[in-house]
Amino acid sequence: MCGSRIGETPEADFNLTNEKDAHASDSDENSERGNWSSKGDYLLSMVGYAVGLGNVWRFPYLTYQNGGGAFLIPYTLMLALAGLPLFFMECSLGQFASQGPVSVWRILPLFQGVGITMVIISTFVTIYYNVIIAYALYYLFASFQKVLPWSECFSWADEFCSKTRLGTTLTTQSLILLVFVILLFSGEKYRMALQRSSGLDETGRIVWYLALCLLLSWIIVGAALFKGIKSSGKVVYFTALFPYVILLILLVRGATLEGALDGIEYYIGRQSNITKLMEAEVWKDAATQIFYSLSVAWGGLVALSSYNKFHNNCYSDAIMVCVTNCVTSIFAGFAIFSILGHMAFVSDRPVSEVVDSGRLMVTLLALGLAFLPP
Repeated sequence: MCGSRIGETPEADFNLTNEKDAHASDSDENSERGNWSSKGDYLLSMVGYAVGLGNVWRFPYLTYQNGGGAFLIPYTLMLALAGLPLFFMECSLGQFASQGPVSVWRILPLFQGVGITMVIISTFVTIYYNVIIAYALYYLFASFQKVLPWSECFSWADEFCSKTRLGTTLTTQSLILLVFVILLFSGEKYRMALQRSSGLDETGRIVWYLALCLLLSWIIVGAALFKGIKSSGKVVYFTALFPYVILLILLVRGATLEGALDGIEYYIGRQSNITKLMEAEVWKDAATQIFYSLSVAWGGLVALSSYNKFHNNCYSDAIMVCVTNCVTSIFAGFAIFSILGHMAFVSDRPVSEVVDSGRLMVTLLALGLAFLPP
C-alpha cells in the first residue's frame, strides 16, 4: 500500500471527530480510535465473527442434502473464487481507511448507501441472534439435569409421544428422540418449551424465563463491548475457542456410537453422490453458504479490520481466517454425520434416507447431548 492513511488528509474527510477514543492507549498507532492489543485478539475476533451457526447448523444440512462429500468440491471452489477475494477486499479496505463501514465509503460517495445498509443488516442480525442465544441459554440451563427434559415423555407429552414402534423404522429410544426434537422445533412441542405463538398475528404472553434469558444475552453482549476492542478482544479467547471444545466432545462421543462409520463414509467416502455436481442447485448452495458463513458484506469485517495497524499483513490474515472457517465447517460435519450414521444404523436405513428434515443440526445436536453419558 502506498500513500498516507485516508483519514490523514488535510481536510480530514474521513474523520467524524477529532476527539481521542476513551479506550485508546498511548501505545496505539492510531491515537484517535485505538488498535488491537495483540494480533491474537484480532484473529480470534475475526474467527468468532466468521464462524457461527452457518458452520455448525447450515453446512452439515447442505452437505447432507447435496450428495455428502461431493458438496465439498463446489464449496472449496466457491471459497477460492468468490469468498476469499471479497473477504480480503473488506479487510484491506477497513485497515487502509481505519474507518467503520459507513465512513469508509466516503472514498466513493456514490456507494455510501452500501455502508448504511451494512449497519442496518448487522442491526437486524444482532437482534435475532440474541434471541437465538436466549434460546441456547434456556436449553443450557434446562440441560443441567441428570435426565434431559426432551429424552422422555414427561408432563408435556400427548398422544404423539411414544416409545413404541412408529411406522416401520422407529423402534428405539434414539428415533423416538428424533421424532420428538423434530416436533419440538416445528410444531406443537416447540410451543411447549418456548411457548411460540401460532403466527405474527398472535403475540402471545411474555414467557418470563425466556425474557430473562434474552436479558442475560444482551447483558453478556454489553459486558463484552464495555471497553470496545480492549474488552471484546479478551472475551473472544473464550467465545471463539469454547465451541471447538464442544464440537470435539460431540465428535468423540459420536465416533463411539454404532454405525458412526457409515455416516462418515457418506460424508467423505464412497457413499458420496458425485452425480449431484451436475445440478446447478448444488453450486448455488455452495456459493450461498460461502457468503453466509464468511459474513461478507455485513460490515463487521470492515469494522474489525479498521482497528489494525496500518502495515498489518491483512492478506495472510484473510487466508488464515477463511481456511479456519471452512475447516471448522468440515470438522463440524464429522461430528454431525457420526451421529447421523448411528441413527441410520438403529433404523436400518441408508444414511441418505434417515432424515428428511431441514432442522437436521438441531435434531442431531439434541440427540448427541442425549447420547452423552451421565
